[in-house]
Amino acid sequence: MTSIRTGERDTGIEAGSVSWLGKKGEPAAVPTGRRTGRRLPHLLVGVLLVLVCVGGALWWTTSAQGRVTVLAVARPVSVGHVLERTDVREVEISPADAIATVPAEQATAVLGRRMATSLSPGALLTPGSVGPASVPATGHAIVAVALKPGQFPLEITPGTSVLVAVTAPPSTAASPPAQESGQMWTATVTGLAKAETDQATVISLQLVGDAALALARVPVGQVSLVMLAGGER
Repeated sequence: MTSIRTGERDTGIEAGSVSWLGKKGEPAAVPTGRRTGRRLPHLLVGVLLVLVCVGGALWWTTSAQGRVTVLAVARPVSVGHVLERTDVREVEISPADAIATVPAEQATAVLGRRMATSLSPGALLTPGSVGPASVPATGHAIVAVALKPGQFPLEITPGTSVLVAVTAPPSTAASPPAQESGQMWTATVTGLAKAETDQATVISLQLVGDAALALARVPVGQVSLVMLAGGER
């Protein structure tokens, strides 16, 4: 084994055995270009992560500050019902929706008052939702129909939009002249009394005046309801 002598002293260190010494025992230059090239992608990734985190925090803060908490219906309520705390829940909406709503902190202004209209779960409460009854609306009328299981969807509640269809009657010789089948009208459910047995369920429907009169003349058993998507008419 060859030892490096410096002057008259023997260092006892083998040439090339230390990473920072060259073959002649002199300090070797550390290559920097390769290490810088390896670190550059990591630095870029770190900068991108910081930017994403900052942008996400700003977006979340802006969104949270731009929303308000209002009251919505938690379960079906019908006209004349005295509104209770369990009938409502708090939801967040954007003020840009431009809808007249009841802020959550003003719940006492509507609780304990009678409903002016029928609403289904999820509907937003408005200042006009409580007070004197607002049904039937101007130019409309309310008619009751007795329906048996299979003639209406089980999911309908007050406030649900439905399509009223006149169906063909059972063909019997003694049957009286029937209302023309195929007629249809759009309506809104304002109330219903579900039968506890196999008897008919009575459902109140709000229709335009002339349609309500025509529906009232349809014989029992010739009406079916089709549930429409929310707001569809």
